Parts: sequence; C-alpha cells; structure tokens
Amino acid sequence: MASYRTGKVTRIVETQPDLVRLQVEVKGAERRAIAYTGLVGEVAVGDSVIINTTAGELGLGSGGWDIIVWNLETAELDIDNPGHIMKLRYTPQQFNVLAVEEAASPMAAAIAGPVDLGGMPVIAGTILSQLAPAAAVLNRQTAGHAKVAYIMTDRACLPLALSDQVRDLKSKGLIDATITIGQAFGGDLEAVNLFSGLAAAKKVVGADVAIVTMGVGVVGTGSYLGFSGIEQGEIINAVAAMGGRPIAIPRIMFGDARPRHRGLSAQTVAALGLAALETCDIAVPRMDPDKMTKVTQALETSGLAAKHRVRIVAADETAEALEAFDLSPTTMGRDFASEPEFFRAAGSAGYLAAEIVKARHA
Repeated sequence: MASYRTGKVTRIVETQPDLVRLQVEVKGAERRAIAYTGLVGEVAVGDSVIINTTAGELGLGSGGWDIIVWNLETAELDIDNPGHIMKLRYTPQQFNVLAVEEAASPMAAAIAGPVDLGGMPVIAGTILSQLAPAAAVLNRQTAGHAKVAYIMTDRACLPLALSDQVRDLKSKGLIDATITIGQAFGGDLEAVNLFSGLAAAKKVVGADVAIVTMGVGVVGTGSYLGFSGIEQGEIINAVAAMGGRPIAIPRIMFGDARPRHRGLSAQTVAALGLAALETCDIAVPRMDPDKMTKVTQALETSGLAAKHRVRIVAADETAEALEAFDLSPTTMGRDFASEPEFFRAAGSAGYLAAEIVKARHA
C-alpha cells in the first residue's frame, strides 16, 4: 500500500542542485519532505503539494523524509532534457536523459564497440558508506594523482542528488566524475547498464580507478538472497569480463547485534560465494588477533579463501585519511570509533587499488 497526502510547504530547509529539503504541513502536523526539482520543478513556501508519505509512515528510507510528487501550483511543466533514453520508465515520473551510449551523445563513439578495461582496478562495494573511506585512502596513497569515477547502481536510491556524501567527495576532489546506471539518475554521465557505465569510466572519464556501489538505502530482508548488496557479485563478474581488476570490500562488523552481520557478514558470503562467478581480490584489514581469527576462519569455512585472493592489508591509514578530508561516514548509525573494521575494510580496498595504480605508472 502506498500513501499519498496533500500538504502545504511551510519552510525551505535547504536548497541543493536538483534537490530541495523542506517542511510541509499535513493535517496540522509538520513533516519533512524532499522535492527533486528536476522532476517536479521549483517549490516555494505556501505552495500546495501532493506528497508520497509511504516511507515516512513506515519509518523507512531517506531518513524518514517524504517525497513531493507534484506541486499543485503548477498546471503544466516542461523540463528540457536532451536525449531519448527514459529513466523511471513506465512510471508516472518517467523522463528522458542523454545517455553516453546513444548516437546523439558526443561520447558515443568512444564506447560504440567492445571496451577492454585494461586491468583498471574497480572497487566493488555493497553499501554507500563504504565509498568515503575507499576514496579517501585511494587519494592519500596516490597523492591525489588517481582519477576516480564513482558508478552508482540502481539497487537502492535512484536520484544521486540525495547523497550529501557524494556531493562532499566531489567537492573535495576525491571523486572526479559520477556515472548513474540503469534506473539511477543524476550523475555527470548517464549510462544504460553497468557494462556501459564501466566503459564510460574508462574511455570517457579516463579514470584510473572506478568505485561501484549503490546509493543511499540498502535493502535487506534477513534471508540468504533477499538483499540488494548481492549485486557485488554481479559487479565483479562484469569487471572481470571486461578485463578489469575487481576488488571486493567485505562487510566486516563487530558492533552489529544481528548474528548474520557479526564478523564476516553472511551477505558477503552470499555475494562473493554465490553471485560472483569470477575471481577477485578481497580486501581485509589487519585486526586484533581475536577478530582476525574469526574473519579468516569465516573466509576459509565459507570457501571464499579458496575461490578468491584474500589480501590482508596491514598498512592501514583509514582513520587518518578520513580525518584529513574531514569525513565522518556512518553505517547503520555507527561511526568509525564504534565500527572500525567496517570502514577499514573499505579503506583497505582503496589501498589495494592505489597499489595497482602506482605499479602501472611506475
């Protein structure tokens, strides 16, 4: 069941490119809402709006923010986008973009045929909070010389504009270009699928490294297969098929109360054990002996150690890199201090990618 309400905009909280955070009054109560101006146009205080309140009423998604569906002050709306590739296809808010692959794109010729990634390292994550530590360590290890493309998949939040983290990483020079694939949208480049997104990272952006994760809002059900992060295996397969070097960030957590996520997450076992058909590097940070034993035993008993290349990274500088760039990522509400192994695993992937980049440019 989806819930829609009418309300009135009472306050503009924050205005960003393609996104406005605001407050609306619904039945006498103040609620938080988001308007994607690229879809619904501009909004102002006093406007009457239609709001999708489903996620807020369920306590799910986008931090409890409701979503503006339409501004009732707007009788008609024309948003002048180039291109003929539809995103949010066959939904009431479908719209067109200029994808890198289509003939009208000035970048189409660069990826018109098969593209070989030529050994380019590609970091495959499962949750957006892994992006900042991976990018920060990568930047520090290469002294800022590695060109980095972030590819956002469509397994979670679709509008890239919602991510304050991505915007922050770009402003600090840790990400050089963003690519949104599938039904995700709002990147510097739009691509139809992961393969063409990887091709664009290599041939259009000229990236030395690509980092691929979903956006905000990972989905999990507690079942073996029912979680959006299983796409990590699919990312590894695509990277290997295109001649790249896949590096997986394992989900390692010791502060989570859920047994399936303590130590090496069961989600990592499913993604890398079942979905990944190709071999990758698994970046594992050096931990205290008890934790290290638990993780290495899990890698052995799950078969991941035999299937993939487990790379133990002792030269950890994740905390220093995050501090240097004034980054404070959290996962499930927990910060670096309460879940260090989670963030250090992502930082370790950045370290491995940097080692490949430096070796290629030596």
